[in-house]
Amino acid sequence: MVVRQNTKLAHLVAKSGKRIALVTLAGLIWIQPVIGVGPIAGPALTAEAAASQTVKLGEEMITSGAKLVKYEYTVTRSGKPVKVLADVIEVDLANPYVQLDVMTGKGGQVTTRQSVEGMAKETGAVAGVNGDFFATAGQGVPMGAAVTKGTVVTSPAQLQGMYAFAVRNDGTPMIDRFGFNGTVFAEDGSTFSLTGINQESYMTEPDKAYSHVNNMFIYTSAWKAEERPAASATTPTEVLVQGGVVTQISIKAAIPGPVPADGFILRAHGTAADYVATHLQVGQRVDATYELRSLTDGQTVNPADLKMMIGGHTLLVDQGQASAFTRSITSISGGSAVARTAVGYSKDGKTAYIITAEKNSNSTGLTLKELQGFMTGIGVWKGMNLDGGGSTTMVTRPLAETSAQLTFTTSNGSAGQRAVANGLGVFTNAPQGTLLGLKVSGASTLFIGQTVPYALKGYDTYYNPIDTSGLQASWQASNGNLVWTEGGFKGVKAGSTKITASSGQAKTSMDVKVLGGTDLESLTAGTTFAPLQAGTSVTVAVTAKLKDGRTVDVPAESVKWAFSGMKASVQGGVLTVQSVNNGAKFAYATPSYDGFTGTPVVLSASTETIWESFENIAYPISFTGLPAEATGTVSIVQGDGERANSKVLKLDYDLTGGSGSKFAYAQINGTSGKAIPDNATTLTVDVLGDASLNWVRAELSDADGKPVYIDLARPMDFTGWKTLTADLTASNIKFPAKLKRLYVVNVEEGQDERALTGSVSFDNVRFTAPAAGGGNSDFPSATAVMVLGQKSMTVNGKKQDLEVAPLLKDNTTYVPIKYVLDVFGGSAAWNGAAKKITVTRGATILELTVGQKAFLLNGVSSKAEVSPIIVNGRTLVPLRLVSEQLGIGVNWEKKTKSITLES
Repeated sequence: MVVRQNTKLAHLVAKSGKRIALVTLAGLIWIQPVIGVGPIAGPALTAEAAASQTVKLGEEMITSGAKLVKYEYTVTRSGKPVKVLADVIEVDLANPYVQLDVMTGKGGQVTTRQSVEGMAKETGAVAGVNGDFFATAGQGVPMGAAVTKGTVVTSPAQLQGMYAFAVRNDGTPMIDRFGFNGTVFAEDGSTFSLTGINQESYMTEPDKAYSHVNNMFIYTSAWKAEERPAASATTPTEVLVQGGVVTQISIKAAIPGPVPADGFILRAHGTAADYVATHLQVGQRVDATYELRSLTDGQTVNPADLKMMIGGHTLLVDQGQASAFTRSITSISGGSAVARTAVGYSKDGKTAYIITAEKNSNSTGLTLKELQGFMTGIGVWKGMNLDGGGSTTMVTRPLAETSAQLTFTTSNGSAGQRAVANGLGVFTNAPQGTLLGLKVSGASTLFIGQTVPYALKGYDTYYNPIDTSGLQASWQASNGNLVWTEGGFKGVKAGSTKITASSGQAKTSMDVKVLGGTDLESLTAGTTFAPLQAGTSVTVAVTAKLKDGRTVDVPAESVKWAFSGMKASVQGGVLTVQSVNNGAKFAYATPSYDGFTGTPVVLSASTETIWESFENIAYPISFTGLPAEATGTVSIVQGDGERANSKVLKLDYDLTGGSGSKFAYAQINGTSGKAIPDNATTLTVDVLGDASLNWVRAELSDADGKPVYIDLARPMDFTGWKTLTADLTASNIKFPAKLKRLYVVNVEEGQDERALTGSVSFDNVRFTAPAAGGGNSDFPSATAVMVLGQKSMTVNGKKQDLEVAPLLKDNTTYVPIKYVLDVFGGSAAWNGAAKKITVTRGATILELTVGQKAFLLNGVSSKAEVSPIIVNGRTLVPLRLVSEQLGIGVNWEKKTKSITLES
C-alpha cells in the first residue's frame, strides 16, 4: 500500500506514549529484593549448559508491562570462566500501558546528538538504550530507518546486511532488512523516484557510489542542520514545498535556513535536478509518496501501520538459534569482548527485549558470539545488534522514582555517556492509579562518617511514582551502625542494618550495609605523585575496590590521613602541604579507612619542563571540526609583538555551520597524540586569547585510551597572551598518557552570547612532573649476599644476623623484606587484617598481599607469577619481584646457593 504524506513529514518530537522492552549486561548494585533466582534454560542451550552460563539475579518493575531483570552470564575464555553482568528490560507487547518508541537526538531532530539519559529526560521515557549505528565523524544521522508513530524520521541507507526492529500498531514485532521506495508526483503528471528521507552522505553498497549523485531526497523539519547533507560530493538543486505547493526553487544552490515545520525540501542532483528544472515550478502542486519494503520477501510496509522502527546492524538470533552474521563484524570489533547493545523478541511475539553487554570494572563485555549465546539463553527468538562499544548505555527508572537513571557505568568511565544519534525508549501512558506500595529510596551501602539522604516514596497500581509528599514518616535503624540525622542516616560503625520508615500503619524497610575495612580490597587516591614543596595543593579523591568487585568513591569525610616527611592536611579531598621536614627528599600521605591502609601518595621534588615550544616540531598538526560543518585551519606561524622571536601554534576557526555544541581541534601528531611526562601533576600553556567567551581545552588520552578533558579557560574572556595552568591531579589520569588536542569549544547553551569565529594561539606547553630518577641515587649503594637456609647475610663484607633464613619454594626465592630495606633504604608496613605489606622506597610504592599474585605498583594493578607467603609466623616476599620493582639488582649463584643484591 502506498501512503501519501506531505505535512505529515514534519518536525518529529517523541512524546510519552505507548512503548516496549530492553536487555543489558550491567553492574550488580541491586537494592531491591531478589525475585526468583536460578539458572535459565533457552532453546539454543541444553539445560545443563544453560545452568552453568545464565543465572537470574533479580528483577524490579519499571512500569506496568516493563521490568528490569538482572543476570550473571558465564563464558569461557582461554579455558577459564569469565562472569559478565546483564540487565534485561522485558516489555509485554500486549500491555496497552507500555510501548517502545525512537528517541532522536535533541528536540527529536537528526544531526543532533544527545546522551541516552538526556533523551530519556527530554521525552519522558522510563527506560532507554542507545540505538542505531552512525558515522562518528559525520553529521549524527542514524544509518538505518527510524519511524515514530507512523512517520518516517530517516529512511534506511543502501547498505548490505543491515537489519531493523519494528513494532506494528497491533503490537506484533518484526526484525527484517528494509529498503525504501518513494515517488514525487508533479502537477504535469510526471514522476521521479525518491531515494530516501533525511539521510546524510554515504557510500552505497555494493556499488560504492556517492549516495546523493543523480538522486532526489526529502528533508523534513526533523533535519536540524542547515546543510542537507554535508560533504555529499554534489551541488544541490532544492525545492521548498509547503502545504503541497512549491513555494521556492533554488537551482544548483541550497535554500538557506532550516526546513519549515509545515513543509519539506526536495534535494536533487544531476538527473534529478534536470527533472526539477523541467517539471516543477513555483505555485504548482507537488506530492510525494513512500513506503518501506522487506528485502527478504519483497512485501511492502506502510509506515502508518508502525508504532516504531529503529535500525541496527547484523542479525544475531533467528528462530531461537545463533544466526550467521549478515555483514562483516570487523568494523565493530565483533571478536573482541566490548560493551554491546541488542534488541529481540520472544517466539510468541509477546515479549520484547533490548540487550546490552556492559564493560567496566564489574563486567568484561562480550564478543558477538557470546552475546548470541546470552540472547538465546534468555529466550530471544529473533534478535539483532544495535550500536555498541562506548555508545552502549542503559537508563532505567527505579521503582517509585520520577526519572530514568544510568543503570551501569559505561565503558567510557569518567568520560561519561557518549552523545548518540538516537535511542530506543520505553514509555508509559498508564493513568494515575491508587497507592500500591511504599519504598525506601536511598543508597544500599555507605561508609563510616558518611551521611546519606533517604526518603519515603510510593508507587501506584501501574508501578508509576505517586505523590507521597503528604506522608509524615518516622525513621529507625535496627542497630547502632547507623544514626538518623535530619534527612538521612550517618554511618557509625561497620556492619549490616535494616532501616525502617513508618507512616501511620504502613511500614517499609530496606537492608543497608555500612562498609568496613574488611570489605575493601584496595584504597587508592586518584593522585599518585605531587610536588614536594610548601603550599602545594592537589586533589586526592579516594576510591576503594571492594571484595565484591565494585569500585566506589569514598567520601572525604570517611578517609583518615597519615603524613611522613612533611606537615600537611586534607580538607574536602584536597591535600595541602604546610611545610617540608628538613632534608626530606620524599614525603608520603597515606589514606586509611576503618583500619585498612591504602596506597600512599608520593610527594617528591618536581620540575617543570617545556614539552613543546613549536620551534622545530617533527610531527603533523592538523585541523578537525565537529560537527562536520565546523571549519578552520591550524598552522605554525611566527609570533608577533612579545612573541616576535618565537613560533606559535595558531588555530583559526569558523563555527557558524552546523548545530549543537561545536569544536575546533588542533590535532597533535595526527590522531595518535604525543606522550607527556609520567605522573604529570600540572599542565601550563601560554594562550593568545580572542575574548570570544568560548572555552579553551586540552584533551589527553590515558593508558587505557580513554579521553581526559582538561579545562584551560572557561570562558576565554581575555585578549593578548596569558599563562593558563590546569591541575591534572583531579582527573585521575592513568599513565602513560598523551596529549592529543588543543581546542576551542562553543557549547550549545548560551551559544548566542559567544563568538562563532575567531583565532587563538598556543605557545610553550609545559608539564610539571616528579624529577627524573627520584630513586636509586637518593639511597645507599651497597652489596649484600644471602645464602639459602642461612640466618645471616653479608653487607659490604660485614656479617649480619637474620631472624629468618631465605628459602627456595617452587623455583622462587623468598626473603623477609625488612633486611633488604635496612640495607638499601626504604620502609615496609604490615596490615595484619588485610595480610598486606606495603613497601615504600623513594617514588616507588609496592603493595603485596599474602596468597595473591595481583599487586599494586604506585596504585596501578599488575600481576606476578608468585605471591608472598607466611612461614613460621613471618611474612616472606618473592625476592626478585620486589627487588626489580625497587630498582635493586639480583644475581643468583646456583653452586653456592647465594643471592647477591646490588644498588
